[in-house]
Amino acid sequence: MVNQGAGFWDASALVPLCIHETRTPQARSYQRKFRQAVWWGSFLEVYSAISRLHRINEISDLDKANAVRRLGQMSGGWREILPDDRVRDLAMQLLDKYSLRAADSLQLAASLVWCAERPSKRTFICADQRLAKAASAAGFSVIEL
Repeated sequence: MVNQGAGFWDASALVPLCIHETRTPQARSYQRKFRQAVWWGSFLEVYSAISRLHRINEISDLDKANAVRRLGQMSGGWREILPDDRVRDLAMQLLDKYSLRAADSLQLAASLVWCAERPSKRTFICADQRLAKAASAAGFSVIEL
């Protein structure tokens, strides 16, 4: 299937595209449907997840190298929302409104900047229940992996 449009991808939804896990087939299916818009810090968040899995021996050296390679390839094609004052201000507002951690509020703020703060009929792809709930409350159509 060809891309139908763009979606905002939380880092939690990007990890299964780099590391094979139970959610990988579903994530790949959505990857074919939705071009990736991501927060500027997502590359680091996904790299952190890969490194953590390697440190706790969940993945091998080869698995880590392949995951980092996939991450690099993927990042070449995504749209990245850069950090700016608007993202920071929105993130602070979201912390007051929803039960989010700082990194998740930045993800949600970046998604709102991506859609010019009009989330209706926009897709937010996520594997984090708390963030998915906040994104839904903010008005996104949420796909939860």
